[in-house]
Amino acid sequence: MLDPNNPLFWVLVAFLAFVALVLYYKVPAAIAKMLDDRADGIRKELDEARRLREEAQALLADYQRKAREAETEARTIVDQAKREAEALAADARKSLAESLERRSKIAEDKIARAETQALSEVRATAVESAIAAAQELLKTRVKGDVGNSLISQSINDLRGKLN
Repeated sequence: MLDPNNPLFWVLVAFLAFVALVLYYKVPAAIAKMLDDRADGIRKELDEARRLREEAQALLADYQRKAREAETEARTIVDQAKREAEALAADARKSLAESLERRSKIAEDKIARAETQALSEVRATAVESAIAAAQELLKTRVKGDVGNSLISQSINDLRGKLN
């Protein structure tokens, strides 16, 4: 079986030489070390990925919480703005009503003053017309000093009574 002319013999020798060289240069240890280093690198990458995933989940939860808080705050602001708008509208309606009432009262006062003034003017005109008419009547009907004294006395009496 160990015949040097047999090609299997040389294959066996070459194989043993190859195994001896591999063992001499510590290739299995180098391969094992390389595989261990690679496994450690993969483990570190997995740990880093896990840590990053946990951080991402924490950030996501934080952002979701902040989004809910912002939505609640926005809703509160909108509700408050609605209440303020309603209050402002009510105040505006009240102010308008008060302003209209005030202007109406001012207009009524002006009308009353105008009526009073017109009535006074009509009375004054009536008094003057009555005096003038009385003067003309007395002048034409009563002559002399008696007429003049009666005219003066009547005018004074008439003014006192009509004013």
